[in-house]
Amino acid sequence: MKALVTGASSGIGRDIAKELASRGYEVILVSRDEEKLNLVKNEIGEKATIYVADISDISTCKKMHEDIGYVDILVNNAGFGLFGKFYETSLDTELQMINTNVIGLHTLSKLFLKDMVQKNNGYILNVSSIAGHMPGPLMDTYYATKAYVYRLSCSVNEELRRNKINVKVGTLNPGPVETNFNKVAGVKFNLSSLTSDYVAKYTVNKMLKGKTDITPGATIRILRFLAKIVPEPTMSKFVYNTQKNRDKAKN
Repeated sequence: MKALVTGASSGIGRDIAKELASRGYEVILVSRDEEKLNLVKNEIGEKATIYVADISDISTCKKMHEDIGYVDILVNNAGFGLFGKFYETSLDTELQMINTNVIGLHTLSKLFLKDMVQKNNGYILNVSSIAGHMPGPLMDTYYATKAYVYRLSCSVNEELRRNKINVKVGTLNPGPVETNFNKVAGVKFNLSSLTSDYVAKYTVNKMLKGKTDITPGATIRILRFLAKIVPEPTMSKFVYNTQKNRDKAKN
């Protein structure tokens, strides 16, 4: 059995790859950072291979699919965020984020899904976020990308279910996790963080049971429920206050 994990050089991607390898999967580790990938490969051992790629580039995604072919599991984890007011943040950085979080994920999902449908077997896990379920002032573009990931995944999964195809497309919807994400985004959350190791074990357990809507942590599950019933202006104020610790994160 073979699994491909993007964003596998650190955090949730790294730990999901390690967890899958511990369960017998050959894992293909994908990231732009070859040095970090090799460190993860050394941790996992012979079950891991590396593939250096920037998934924000569509032609790179297509070549990766051609090189690798069918996999039993695809984990689209690569992504990043950016903190700041929408009218002040960098357009170039936001477009790069959209290319990574949305375009790359969309491209890989479509290409590898076609192989899975042909074989009538497979699982795609798209890493969304609790951010995909609520408005996101101060991280507007990031929240929007994660909403796209969640809606796309749910819709495609229903198509597969209705057509009785033995392939599933699931989402992982974590809250704050202790990873390098916060440093890249330039934000420190008030909510307590889970460890990426815990999230990975929880996620893989759910995946292998065929679950497609995965939200680790009781607090985040409650927050997700509240996001459905609390008026959006109120939720926007809550999110803004939760994320306003940028200066603390940088000091």
